[in-house]
Amino acid sequence: MNLTDISVVREVLGRHGFRFSKSLGQNFLVAPWVPQRIAEECLADGDTTVLEIGPGVGCLTRELAARAGRVLSIELDSALKPVLAETLAGQDNVELVFGDVLKQDLDALLADCGRCVACANLPYNITTPVLSKLYACDKLECVTVMIQREVARRLAAAPGTADYGAFSVYTQWHMEPETLFDVSPGCFIPQPKVTSTVIRLKRRTAPPAAVADEALFFRLVRAGFNQRRKTLVNALQPALGGLDKGSIARAVSVAGLDERVRGEALGIPEFAALTDILAGML
Repeated sequence: MNLTDISVVREVLGRHGFRFSKSLGQNFLVAPWVPQRIAEECLADGDTTVLEIGPGVGCLTRELAARAGRVLSIELDSALKPVLAETLAGQDNVELVFGDVLKQDLDALLADCGRCVACANLPYNITTPVLSKLYACDKLECVTVMIQREVARRLAAAPGTADYGAFSVYTQWHMEPETLFDVSPGCFIPQPKVTSTVIRLKRRTAPPAAVADEALFFRLVRAGFNQRRKTLVNALQPALGGLDKGSIARAVSVAGLDERVRGEALGIPEFAALTDILAGML
């Protein structure tokens, strides 16, 4: 069965009475080169378990199954059960789990697996919470996902750029992002209104900086980006209610930063240095 032939996909979906759900952000791949290349880039081999989120009609699933030892695919929409039973028939190394990935215990699902990676065409409307959940699963060595291009740019953004934000820091604290390639709307049915990007995120063996208090580090990061037009001193004060602005300004200065600096200008090393200074003042 050629799952990259639009007429075949439409026939299979129609025969099972399937209707696309806008609320679930369903856009299924139909360009053959896309699932092939994503599967090639996810770093899976015969000893690898691949965690897939949102198999759609299974075109990426089949490519992953041809390369990996096992594919564990999580699908929210139970209406796809009969579709996937047909399109994945004979794929003995594929296991389907129907449920909400955000409610799954990924560590338990992957507990008996050896090497694990994640690979998915993620629905745009749940990209950030799903990525956060994948980052938190230490079993996953690598996460390769297709997401909205603007989001991919934020994940890999450098300090001082318009795309840089708190989730950029969070991502780069846990993972090393590498932008791979873009995918046009015409590669999907139905066609989305935006261009997609495939990005690979390799898990770091250790954070890129050492901090005395990781919770405080992320509190500073969130506060620093919460009101981007404010200086870092003014942005941090509400998050550090026990310190006056003068004390925060001195800490910023001791960290080697201009007291007028904004949070968007700080990289991970600068946030880490400031965290350690403020931790000693709280």
